[in-house]
Amino acid sequence: MEREGYFGTLTERMKAFREEVLDEKPYIDAERAVLATKAYKENQNQPRVMARARMLKKILENMSIYIEDKALLAGNQSTKNCNAPIFPEYTMKFVMDELDLFEKRDGDVFYITEETKQQLREIAPFWENNNLRARGEALLPEEVSVFMETGVFGMEGKLNAGDAHLAVNYQRVLSDGLRGYEKRVRACKAKLDLTDPDSIDKYVFYNAVLTALDAVHTFALRYSVLAKELAEKESDPARKAELMDMSRICGKVPYEPAESFREAVQSVWLIQLILQIESNGHSLSYGRFDQYMYPYYIKDIREGKITETEALELLTCLWIKTLTVNKVRSQAHTLSSAGSPMYQNVTIGGQTTDKKDAVNELSFLVLKSVAQTRLTQPNLTVRYHANI
Repeated sequence: MEREGYFGTLTERMKAFREEVLDEKPYIDAERAVLATKAYKENQNQPRVMARARMLKKILENMSIYIEDKALLAGNQSTKNCNAPIFPEYTMKFVMDELDLFEKRDGDVFYITEETKQQLREIAPFWENNNLRARGEALLPEEVSVFMETGVFGMEGKLNAGDAHLAVNYQRVLSDGLRGYEKRVRACKAKLDLTDPDSIDKYVFYNAVLTALDAVHTFALRYSVLAKELAEKESDPARKAELMDMSRICGKVPYEPAESFREAVQSVWLIQLILQIESNGHSLSYGRFDQYMYPYYIKDIREGKITETEALELLTCLWIKTLTVNKVRSQAHTLSSAGSPMYQNVTIGGQTTDKKDAVNELSFLVLKSVAQTRLTQPNLTVRYHANI
């Protein structure tokens, strides 16, 4: 009770939203896998980097989207919160081997419908010897096979998954918007000497980046349209206003620079989410959240555009949304990674580059919001130093 008195408690709707997410039964979700397979089939003649970009475009333009009735942020990973998408371009082996066993596991149980099983069976042949796992195993020397079989080398997480253990430059995403990245890419592309063989790979890479940026922009615009449609049907004036503002914000970020705390939080969430829709990695983290978000927070506070209570509720919504991201691992991998952890970390505190105390008002607000939600995601890191 003492801790609740200090940190406060969730608002009623965030409390209800939290319970809804925690009550969700995690299902194996085939939608992403089906879209990824279509994209790879359509782009078999393309360099891998372009095939990946067009795959992301196919997914973000066609996947199911929704906005929960209690949410303050838009963006979902799968057809339902806490469902686990399948990433066939990394591996299909354990998925097919365990298709009828997901619900019978001792831990990390996932549910699966017969329709989903059939969808996965239909796409599986295309990926036979045609994904990351197959190529990785082909590169392994025969001498290490015995160590793989006995478990001395644990490569489940490496051979079955994508990018991980990173935090992108959210500060630049917020200040420049994806439009800024697009401008830089077009400038680099224009400077290429296409008579130079080394420029060809760069040319393809730049085109792939532009394709990915366009895909992200389209994804955000889809939520802008959806939020407006929901607002037009909404009878509650307060919720109608929230949805209209959500529509405006998704029509702006992450393509344009963020100019407010609400815009910054929505921009960060969409990028954080898309990183995990595109790849099957984990430990994709928010980085030093209180540092790059502070200018937007303090500006809005001083100008009366947001209250501390409103900002706190927005943060608790962000952490609840963070929990909706899920991942299915092989049974063997769950023995060392039980609990379906995603290791999405948020860091506060520490020092500035000139070794001054970096703690600010937002540091404490993040601390409060994580304490209120009491969830396994995100992981919280507090950087401590002698002069904190």
